[in-house]
Amino acid sequence: MSLHPYEELTPDVVLDALAAVGLHGDGRLLALSSYENRVYQVHLEEAHAGHAAVVAKFYRPGRWSEAQILEEHAFARELMEAEVPAVGPLLLGGATLHHHNGFAFSVSPRRGGRAPELDDGEVLEWIGRFLARIHTVGAARPFESRGALDLQTFAIEPRDWLIANHAIPLDVQAQWLKLCNDAIDLIAACAELARPGGTNTSGARVLRLHGDCHPGNILWTPAAGPHFVDLDDARTGPAVQDLWMLLSGERAQRQKQLGALIDGYEQFREFDRAELALIEPLRTLRLIHYSAWLARRWDDPAFPRAFPWFGSSDYWQGQVQMLEEQIEQMREPPLVA
Repeated sequence: MSLHPYEELTPDVVLDALAAVGLHGDGRLLALSSYENRVYQVHLEEAHAGHAAVVAKFYRPGRWSEAQILEEHAFARELMEAEVPAVGPLLLGGATLHHHNGFAFSVSPRRGGRAPELDDGEVLEWIGRFLARIHTVGAARPFESRGALDLQTFAIEPRDWLIANHAIPLDVQAQWLKLCNDAIDLIAACAELARPGGTNTSGARVLRLHGDCHPGNILWTPAAGPHFVDLDDARTGPAVQDLWMLLSGERAQRQKQLGALIDGYEQFREFDRAELALIEPLRTLRLIHYSAWLARRWDDPAFPRAFPWFGSSDYWQGQVQMLEEQIEQMREPPLVA
């Protein structure tokens, strides 16, 4: 049985890769929480540009093309030039993307911080202000190589892959497939998600997004506020994609959080209220895509270790229940702000 490529990414390979771009680790290497890629915090023998430690990201082979990775880097650079606190890759030897031992990798400065307190209205307003600034930069030009957050990519294709690859136990498959199809029909009513690149009937626009703006990708410090990390999932889509993952709890709580986010957002950029109708469809897309993502990564030894519960009938019964809940949510009136 052939090894997964990441099994060859040993600590020595990581340190050798950094040495090849002029950064020499002192032997202290910490694997950070990441499954799609491999990400390491590396302490250096000598500080580089004031950084005593850096974060090295080794991209999953075959996921993104070099052009798509470089678009991520260019977007991060645009954000930083606009004084948005995004953490992008360092320029080393005139390049941000490097290659070693069959791996593409980048190196970023280490940033400290914790997850933001999402029950604090001032914190959410602060985040909202910077999300508006991210979207102002994102709207300036389109991605040329990166894909869009759309129905085909995040629901139809994952559904078809799961069925074709017999990833769902037979005792659950028919029920899951029916609900998945029902959910897709409801999402398809949202022209913005079904036909990316234009506008929907309500005038909602698509632009370059962070794409995966959940609390774990925001490093918060009381003095400096938020730093936005991990643009690996940057795509084209509606602005609300970068807001909805910061909402949690009961409807009243989510309503309050949304109000604080938009209060901050609209200090810098108008927010189209029509996009609020996309929150539950976007959540449903993420739900469908997540199961296919896990199934497709199962040959990576990190996945069975981290997600031992995946693939069982109990797991898929849970997915059935969540699809039922999402269908109900999509039929309810959207949040208002």
